[in-house]
Amino acid sequence: MKTDFSVRFPAPAKINRFLHITGRRADGYHELQTVFQFVGPCDWLQFSPLPPGRVEIGSVVPAVNGDNLCVKAARLLAERTGYPLGVRIALTKNIPVGGGLGGGSSDAATTLVALNHLFGLGLPLPILAQLGLRLGADVPVFVQGHAAWAEGVGERLVPVAPDTPWVLLIDPGASVSTATMFGSTELTRDCPPERISASGYEFLGNVFEPLVRRRFPAVNAALEWLESSGVPARLSGTGGCLFGLFADEAAARAAQQAQPGPWRSWVGRLANRSPLCEWHPPETDRA
Repeated sequence: MKTDFSVRFPAPAKINRFLHITGRRADGYHELQTVFQFVGPCDWLQFSPLPPGRVEIGSVVPAVNGDNLCVKAARLLAERTGYPLGVRIALTKNIPVGGGLGGGSSDAATTLVALNHLFGLGLPLPILAQLGLRLGADVPVFVQGHAAWAEGVGERLVPVAPDTPWVLLIDPGASVSTATMFGSTELTRDCPPERISASGYEFLGNVFEPLVRRRFPAVNAALEWLESSGVPARLSGTGGCLFGLFADEAAARAAQQAQPGPWRSWVGRLANRSPLCEWHPPETDRA
């Protein structure tokens, strides 16, 4: 393992430009269609060596301590390679928990990519993505690090390059349970299938949005305010974070200054490439 641990590894957030459910499988899982893109804020992970076989995590956020996805990712990588990993993971959590931004999945993906790099394990990217799928349906897109059209449970990925407008990302303070939302009897599960397109995703909706708006007044208030501003607005994932799309940074920052609620918010530009790509295996090593 490398001895220089001064470099931190990023775990970016994602948004869903749209999110449809086209059916439900016999095993109970849902068939999805969505487009993933990357956006700030970012979690950060730093790794330091421990004796072989020991995996620990430290965080100021109690909800992510203990046997969380990062620990599971490290152990899964050790099981796959037979290498007795010993590592301590220091996690700085900035992505809201329960916000629909994929924070836990992104942390797990960064753990896989970072430890593969630091320990020189040499696993190609598709293998890391396959391991990631065992941890969660959103993990493979974070491992691969490119914007993608996703189908199946979110694991069938086709790289795409949608437009990258500026966004105002809002956290109105509602932590939403993904399992609860997917289990709701009110959820629409028969959306007509869409085809991959280069743009136009602002005209497609998020099937969870009506449900989340009814159950979480703060989310509804934030969406109503964004919509009244005349910009495309959408829930991300199962919520409770949402975003508005803007033509330029100045307009996004002006909207942030005018936001009426006591909400956390960030201004940034959507990205089709994750900052984690810097630590991906070389192209010649991928299979």
